[in-house]
Amino acid sequence: MKKSRFLTAFVVFSLCMFPNFSIAQTSVSNQSQKVLDNLNSYGTFDNWCIRSVKESKIIGGETKTLYEFFGNQEVLDNGDQPFEAPDGYIWRTNNVIAKIVGIVKTNTTVFPEERDGGYCARIETHMEKVKAMGIIDIEVCCQGAFILGALPEPIKDTKSPMAKVLYGVPFDGRPEALVFDYKADVGHEKVYATGLSKVKYTEEKDYPIAVCILQKRWEDEKGKIHASRVATSMHMFYDNQDVWANDFTMKLHYGDISNEPFFEPFMDLNNEKDQAFHALNSNGKNVMVQEEAWADADEIPTHLLVYFLSSSGGAFAGGVGNTLWIDNVHLVMPQNSSAVSKDSVAKADSIQVSKPDSAVVAEPDSLQVEQADSTLVEASDSASVSDSDSVSVIELVPIQVEESDTVSVED
Repeated sequence: MKKSRFLTAFVVFSLCMFPNFSIAQTSVSNQSQKVLDNLNSYGTFDNWCIRSVKESKIIGGETKTLYEFFGNQEVLDNGDQPFEAPDGYIWRTNNVIAKIVGIVKTNTTVFPEERDGGYCARIETHMEKVKAMGIIDIEVCCQGAFILGALPEPIKDTKSPMAKVLYGVPFDGRPEALVFDYKADVGHEKVYATGLSKVKYTEEKDYPIAVCILQKRWEDEKGKIHASRVATSMHMFYDNQDVWANDFTMKLHYGDISNEPFFEPFMDLNNEKDQAFHALNSNGKNVMVQEEAWADADEIPTHLLVYFLSSSGGAFAGGVGNTLWIDNVHLVMPQNSSAVSKDSVAKADSIQVSKPDSAVVAEPDSLQVEQADSTLVEASDSASVSDSDSVSVIELVPIQVEESDTVSVED
C-alpha cells in the first residue's frame, strides 16, 4: 500500500510543478513577423479545443478534459497521446498528461470562459485531489500557466521542474509593450502541498504574475546556451480586479535596469538552477539557458518569452483560489516596424510569413514598482494594435509514451 501511495503521489506531483547585434532596429524579420501575427491572433482565446483523456484505473479511471486555445471547440480524438501543436500555434497551457510507471494522470488549470460573445482564458491555482485504490487521499497544489513556448508530453518524472517547460520562441523584434485585458482574484494564502506529506499552510499571500522578456541567446561549442537580457517587463497582480481592465499595458524596458531607482533584487537575471529557463540546443538536448548579463539598450534579441502564472510561490505552492482572467493578449510594435531579411535572426524552426498592418502604441507613463517574492516589473497605460490573421509554424517533436496504464501494487 505504501508503494501505491508513493507512485500515485509521484504522478500528481509531476503535473503541478510548472507553474520564470549592437545596432538600433525597429523592423523585424519575416519569421518574427509571423510569430507576432500568431501571438496576437491566438491571444484572443476565441478558438479552443478539448483533449479527452482517460486516467488509469488505479486512480479512479475518470475521463478528464484538457483545453488548448486553437480549433473550433472540437474534441480531439487522440486519447493520452503526446500533445502536438498545429501550424501557427505557439502558445501552450500547462494542461498536461503525465505517464509515470504506467499511471496516466492529467491536470487542468487553464480554462476557456465566455466573455462578451467570445471567450477569454481563466488561469487558476487549485488543489488537485486524488484517491488511489479508492482509499488513499492525495492533495497537490497546482498553479495555472499560459506560456509562449512548448511543454513536451508526457511528463515522466518530477526532476528539475523548470526544465520541463521550454520558454520562448525565436524573435528579433523590439516591441514597445505587452497589452491585454484582465480580471483578478488574488492574495490567497500560500500553501505547500506535494502529495508526499501533509499540506502546509502559511500566513503569506500569493499573487499571479505576467512576464514579457527579450533575450539574446547563443550556443557554445559544448552545446550550452547562454543569454543576455535585452528587455524586461513584469507585473505582479497585488490587487483584486472585479471588472475587466481593458488594454492594460506593460511597457518593455531595454538594457540594464539594475541601477534604475525602481530596481529590486527579484528583478535580477534568472540564474537560479531550480528557476532558470530551459531550451533545446542544436542537438535537441534540453539545457539550461544561462542568463549571464544585461544587454545594451540597443541590442537586437533572438528570443521572446511571455507567460502568465496564477501563482508566484514556486512549484507545488500557491494561493489556492488565485484566479487570473486574460483576453486579447498582443504585442505592440513601433509604428514604423516592417519586415526585413530572414538572415537577421538566429537559426530556428521553419516558418512561413505574411505581413500584417502596422501597430500603433501610446507612450506609456513612468514605471511603478512594488517588490514581490518572484520577479520583475510593472508599467501601465493604454495602447491599441491592429488585428492580424496570418499563421506561423513551430513544430514540437513527438515524444514516445509507454503503452501500459497499470502498475503492480504491494500491500
